[in-house]
Amino acid sequence: MADDAACLNFEAIKLAKILYFAWVRQKIGKSEEEIVLPESVATIDELVDELSKRGPGYAAAFRNAGSIRCAVNQEHRPFDTIIKDGDEIAFFPPVTGG
Repeated sequence: MADDAACLNFEAIKLAKILYFAWVRQKIGKSEEEIVLPESVATIDELVDELSKRGPGYAAAFRNAGSIRCAVNQEHRPFDTIIKDGDEIAFFPPVTGG
């Protein structure tokens, strides 16, 4: 019988697919990644804080988070949106028209 303290609680693990576009992608150096969200990350704001700690490219990309837009599952969302397991989260600069 396994010790309860040694068992992982797989229900608590949240995965998210993160997509990066335009200059956000250029600064980070990749177009997408799948990550396990730390328990401390519940919202997009908290995800941005966590990603910013991953290295200089991430820090540069998210330095001025107010200049980045976000979509969750292909719908524009504010940064206080709660992240759910399996969400696809995209970061991109504002789009302007002419």
